[in-house]
Amino acid sequence: VLLVVAGVVALSAQPLVERVIAPGFTPEQQLLTAQLMRWMLLSTIIFGASGLIMGALNAVQHFLLPAAAPVFYNLAIILGAWILVPQMGIYGLIVGVIVGALLHFLVQVPGLWRVRAGYRPVLSLTDPGVREVMRLMGPRVLGLFFVQMHFLVNTILASDLAPGRLSALNYAWLLMLLPQGVFAQSIATAIFPTFAAQVAAGNVPAMRSSFGQIIRTILFLTIPAAVGLYLLRVPLIATLLQRREFTAESTALVAYALQFYAIGLVAHAVVEITVRAFYALHDTWTPVLIGIGAMLLNILFSFWWVRLLGHGGLALANSIATTVEMLLLLLLLRGRIGGLDGRRLATAVGRHLVAASVMAVALGLWLRWLAAELSGAGGTTWIAAVTGVLLAAVVYGGCCLLLRCAELDPVRQLLLRKARR
Repeated sequence: VLLVVAGVVALSAQPLVERVIAPGFTPEQQLLTAQLMRWMLLSTIIFGASGLIMGALNAVQHFLLPAAAPVFYNLAIILGAWILVPQMGIYGLIVGVIVGALLHFLVQVPGLWRVRAGYRPVLSLTDPGVREVMRLMGPRVLGLFFVQMHFLVNTILASDLAPGRLSALNYAWLLMLLPQGVFAQSIATAIFPTFAAQVAAGNVPAMRSSFGQIIRTILFLTIPAAVGLYLLRVPLIATLLQRREFTAESTALVAYALQFYAIGLVAHAVVEITVRAFYALHDTWTPVLIGIGAMLLNILFSFWWVRLLGHGGLALANSIATTVEMLLLLLLLRGRIGGLDGRRLATAVGRHLVAASVMAVALGLWLRWLAAELSGAGGTTWIAAVTGVLLAAVVYGGCCLLLRCAELDPVRQLLLRKARR
């Protein structure tokens, strides 16, 4: 109900666009932005229903479909840019967003049907569960408000830059969110009920152990993802997006921003997990206050670096501020749960960094050789993207096996069993 009301209010968005959101746009661009915003409101309303289903499935320990939903959303946006934009222009992206929101909703419906969940349209603010949700939701809503304020400031600053910079920044953000959603959001969604159950049972040591294991797993996945995203940004963007109006210059603009967003991928992922740990401890204020501080730092850096680095400065500001947010959250959580098993964490990070460094060298040499061999040949960026991803996975995985990374213990044991046969 609240989302529908907000949507109706936002229908008169053009004056807001002109005065606040994009003052640097021309009148024609402001009119187009207002029209696109009205269409985007459909996805917001759909997400409201989808979020309720996600919460219901998590409550009954069903995590697969809620974890898959963000992946379908991001893929729909990328496919919209890839397939629809050449025929429909900018409206192809809007279709991608709306279809992505629908997929986010529909992919979870079978899970709701499987657990035989029912819905009764009852509005009651006296129910103890509802009141507890409202109490915990308040700080979270405040935190999300400030997050959106940061995006608003980015839009205002980018609207004053040369044409194409704001779109490039948004594309780069979506591409960074793809590995972050696959790894961090899905794992964070799945682990939260475990954290909550351990805290409810008064078993904080078990929660500390679970948190340490999950953080090491997240770092194992996101450190190479960040390195790979940085090194493969141009062939990946060209393969996914470069066609017709999306030219090589457009690819360069997106790649310029993505290199700075890639720096913050690990921090974004760790924040996702750490915030869930605070929520399990029934502490929603600490992550919100830290998040507000990080947002203010982000805005400060944005005003500074946008003058030096253009739209890349906005991406760098986000990465640096998120890294500060991650460090503060980990420091405060360490005091709350009695440590983070720092020695094992440092050992794991060291091994992951060594493996990622070897991967980066191998990938850099491969891309240089490929560029020399295929120079002048058109339509070969997909070869660099596909072979680069495969090579990075093989080299990183092999190095981690040699370094005895604990995250690969199941794989190592399987290989040993097969070797003995």
